[in-house]
Amino acid sequence: MPISSTDYRDVLRHFPSGVTIVTTLDEDGARHGLTVSAFASISPDPPLIMIAIDKRNHTNPMLQRKDAVFAVNILGRDQRTLSDRFAWLKDGDRFAEGSWDSAETGAPVLTDALAWLDCTIHEVADSGTHNIYIGHVVASSVPRPDEEPLVYWNRGYRKLALS
Repeated sequence: MPISSTDYRDVLRHFPSGVTIVTTLDEDGARHGLTVSAFASISPDPPLIMIAIDKRNHTNPMLQRKDAVFAVNILGRDQRTLSDRFAWLKDGDRFAEGSWDSAETGAPVLTDALAWLDCTIHEVADSGTHNIYIGHVVASSVPRPDEEPLVYWNRGYRKLALS
């Protein structure tokens, strides 16, 4: 018998994750983005990463297009406000804050992110309430290599404590 959604979430809130903003373009070239913690490295050769997006999110149709691209912007500890903006702002321009540029594919990248990855779609998998997007990394940058990441754990933002 499977566990309940509540029990599932209760367990997984104990697993810390980094915080990213995933960005893409619609068919007219307009920028879109959302805060995502379901991100992982898949393969260094070829360079592949994974993101998981709730099927109800408005970015799913954009990522389903044949020529879809996306970027994963890894946030620093000081970028909590930007994370919240891309998670909760419903009306208004999410990109009105932050310093944004275009990567090789055209996907928006945060120029002062800790790091970013620019991707084309390699594969899409339908998985329960989410779609899993495997991205083929075509460009990357590490603008702030020595700064701490933004971490989400137990339903809140945290900072690292190095031992």
